[in-house]
Amino acid sequence: MNASQPVVLYDYWRSSASYRVRIALHTLEIGFETVPVDLLAQAHKAPEYLGINPQGRVPTLEIDGLVYLQSLAIIEYLEETRNAGFLPRDPAGRQHVRAIAHTIAMDIHPICNLGVVAHVLDLAGGGEEMRSAWMQKFIGAGLDAVEVMLTGHDGTFCHGDTPGLADFCLVPQLYNASRWGLDLSRFPTLSRIGTACAERPAFIAAHPDAYRS
Repeated sequence: MNASQPVVLYDYWRSSASYRVRIALHTLEIGFETVPVDLLAQAHKAPEYLGINPQGRVPTLEIDGLVYLQSLAIIEYLEETRNAGFLPRDPAGRQHVRAIAHTIAMDIHPICNLGVVAHVLDLAGGGEEMRSAWMQKFIGAGLDAVEVMLTGHDGTFCHGDTPGLADFCLVPQLYNASRWGLDLSRFPTLSRIGTACAERPAFIAAHPDAYRS
C-alpha cells in the first residue's frame, strides 16, 4: 500500500453507492479529492472512465496506491484496513448488518438503477409517471422489508449506538425514497434511525447537496 498518494473518489453526487462511500470516508475523517462523473451526460461510458472502472459505474476509489470498485467492497476494505468498526465484532451481528446492507444495495438498488429503469421505460414506452410508480413500488417494498428486519430494535442506529455499514446504506436509500415521493412515516424505525444519522457530522458532510455540481 502507498498511503502517501492522494485519495480520489470518482463520484456522482446523487448516486446512492457513491453516497455510501462518502459517508464512510467522512466517518474515518479521510480527506479525499472528488472527480465528478456525470451519469446523465453518460460520462461513465466514456473510454477514459472505462479505463479506470470497466463496469462504467460509480463509485471508484483510489486509495493506498490502488483502485477499488463496488461500494460495499470499498467500505469493507476500509473496515479491514482502518479497524473502522463499521461491522459488529460478533458473527451474528455482522450477519444482521450485512443482511440489511445487502437488502438495500443488492435488492433495491439494482432494479432502481438509472440505466435499468430507463431501459424498462424504453421497452414499455412509459414516461415520468411510470418511472415514479416503478421507484415507489420497489423502494417501498424493499424498505418495508428492512423496517420488519429492525422490528424490536431499540438501538440508536441499525445495530447498536454507533452508525456502521447498514446505516451507510440506509440513509442514501431514505434520500431516494423521499425524492420519489414515498411518505417516510410509513417506516417509523427507519425514519428514527435516519434522523439520528442526519445529526452526525459525517452524514451531513456526505449529503448530496454538498456535492451537487
